[in-house]
Amino acid sequence: MSDKATRADWDEAAREETKGRDLTWDTPEGITVQPVYTAADTEGLDPGLPGFAPYTRGPYASMYTGRPWTIRQYAGFSTAEESNAFYRRNLAAGQKGLSVAFDLATHRGYDSDHGRVVGDVGKAGVAIDTVRDMEILFDQIPLDEMSVSMTMNGAVIPVMAFYIVAAERQGVSQDKLSGTIQNDILKEFMVRNTYIYPPEPSMRIVSDIIAYTSAKMPKFNSISISGYHMHEAGATAVQELAFTIADGKEYAKRAMEAGLDIDAFAPRLSFFWGIGMNFFMEIAKMRAGRKLWHDVMEGLGAQNPKSMMLRTHCQTSGVSLQEQDPYNNVIRTTIEAMAAVLGGTQSLHTNALDEAIALPTDFSARIARNTQLVIQEETGITNVADPLGGSYYIESLTDALVEEARKVLDEVEAAGGMTQYVASGKPKAQIEQAAAAKQARVDRGETVIVGVNKYRLPEEAEIDTLDIDNHAVRQSQIARIGKVRAGRDEKACQAALDALTEGAKGGANVLQLAVEAARHDATLGEISQAMEEAFGRYDTTPQPVRGVYSEAYSEDERYKQVVEGVKAVERRLGRAPKLMVAKMGQDGHDRGANVIASAFADMGFEVVSGPLFQTPEETRDMALAEDVDAIGASSLAAGHKTLIPELIGLLKDAGRPDIKVIAGGVIPQKDYDFLRDAGVQGIYGPGSNVVECAADVLRLLGHNMPPAGDELDEAAE
Repeated sequence: MSDKATRADWDEAAREETKGRDLTWDTPEGITVQPVYTAADTEGLDPGLPGFAPYTRGPYASMYTGRPWTIRQYAGFSTAEESNAFYRRNLAAGQKGLSVAFDLATHRGYDSDHGRVVGDVGKAGVAIDTVRDMEILFDQIPLDEMSVSMTMNGAVIPVMAFYIVAAERQGVSQDKLSGTIQNDILKEFMVRNTYIYPPEPSMRIVSDIIAYTSAKMPKFNSISISGYHMHEAGATAVQELAFTIADGKEYAKRAMEAGLDIDAFAPRLSFFWGIGMNFFMEIAKMRAGRKLWHDVMEGLGAQNPKSMMLRTHCQTSGVSLQEQDPYNNVIRTTIEAMAAVLGGTQSLHTNALDEAIALPTDFSARIARNTQLVIQEETGITNVADPLGGSYYIESLTDALVEEARKVLDEVEAAGGMTQYVASGKPKAQIEQAAAAKQARVDRGETVIVGVNKYRLPEEAEIDTLDIDNHAVRQSQIARIGKVRAGRDEKACQAALDALTEGAKGGANVLQLAVEAARHDATLGEISQAMEEAFGRYDTTPQPVRGVYSEAYSEDERYKQVVEGVKAVERRLGRAPKLMVAKMGQDGHDRGANVIASAFADMGFEVVSGPLFQTPEETRDMALAEDVDAIGASSLAAGHKTLIPELIGLLKDAGRPDIKVIAGGVIPQKDYDFLRDAGVQGIYGPGSNVVECAADVLRLLGHNMPPAGDELDEAAE
């Protein structure tokens, strides 16, 4: 009998089969992945068992063999009535828990009648202005039985207060409420930007919520420490892991500094991961996260094993969804859902196929929900706890992620903790660097996206999408706000709001005071404003990274054509062409805007980055003051049909119709003609090649750019 084959034998056979090609792969995380793994790669690695420290293989011993994960659908749109009907249909069809999406006006602490949110009301989630809205949202949904997850950070105090009071009016006491509030403000300052107050008072709010819920809501998770939005902003798996664990450590330390016993609140902390298309990396990321959190909590002195268990919700990636050939998104979501399950999630939301274009329809939401039902009911995956445990590759990858994440955690600790690290701007810059590098790999075809940069259809078929009548929703919300204000005891309401302001200035628990204000029917905007008087409002202007595109494209002929085109326009104008990148409305997702700003600056444009949350009037004023040639309006929250046409009208009224307005982001194809009729001169949806976008802008500015693929000397002619 022949001797057993060795790794050296395999290397020799593989080299011969592949003509000596290097088969290793360097991931964006800086981890070198080998083409084969053996027992030698896991020597000394012991992942333990599910349910036992350090919980690498899962927080519970039985995992899905005892009970499968909770199927959630993150949803909310238009009015409370519409969202309630959607929830009840989904619950009847097999969904097990609610996950509420709020509109951007609500996130940013504005009532629907505020002048800054004209284009945002009801667009990317449900509008909640009063306790009455919250009562309608959960009508005929028993809050003592239904677990409710609420993705809210900026306006977390009024939203929690409304939820508590709506339950009271339903006859449910606080101690019976179960679910999760996100309440993760640090990541907002890094990526998502739906903050309201500066970092320090924002951290005070986090601690107050942890204290309140620990005392009065023992079944409710006071915080969901979120890596998801870092993932969506372009973070690598190492960055998402390290920054999220560091955020969790910071929250725990703040709660302890406020006098809370770590074992009194830590068992109710939960996490939230984004799950992308690097299948095995995502599985290993979740396993590494549990190991890291166990070690962090042990280091902080936790004694209760439940304090050291990382329990998590997951959501499949939104940024991996594509506008082009959108039915491929069903496949992507299925793969990502499988990774979340094999990684050991406790609950899961699966994105719908049309979410790269618009809000999900009932049709697409059903497919997304059924994806989870099929995995649970048909695959046999739930029959074994951590079925990939012991895999040479998975265990090696898990260990590598732990090692790389610890390096970042050490850097954060040396900086004085995550609050100081966030204030330095380093994590935001690192994530933006990773996002720009990822976009460059996609544009160059190094990262394949089927139907986008490879195997693209010659013509895209239009699919039905959900369209929200923003004007009608806003008018109905304004009417309800008026009715609530007319029916309340105004003197008692104002007294409660004044008490909230004074309590915020002092050391009182602001959630306790906000609950009292909600009982007197104060609105979300009024509660937010009462705290703003004590805390102030926080604003920022993006500072995009530089050099990623110029380095990635240093040898690319098409990139050189565009750079030469920019120089030609500069010679004609006597200055570099000037592009303003504008984020209007209350959408704080700035990944796309920052990628565009970074790439265009590298190609020689002078780029002016507008501050987040501008109104069309503020965008016009800045564009005129900066004397820009073009404005790139970034839209991810369905505000393109209101905000962009308004901006174009304002430019015409100011006598500057010559300023070109282009649009990018999540814009359905069916809206393209509407935008062109309104005067938009270039539309660049998901999957657009950034270098070709720049070439198109040069054509709009009067430069005769050759089509893609022509030689550089033809461009020079």
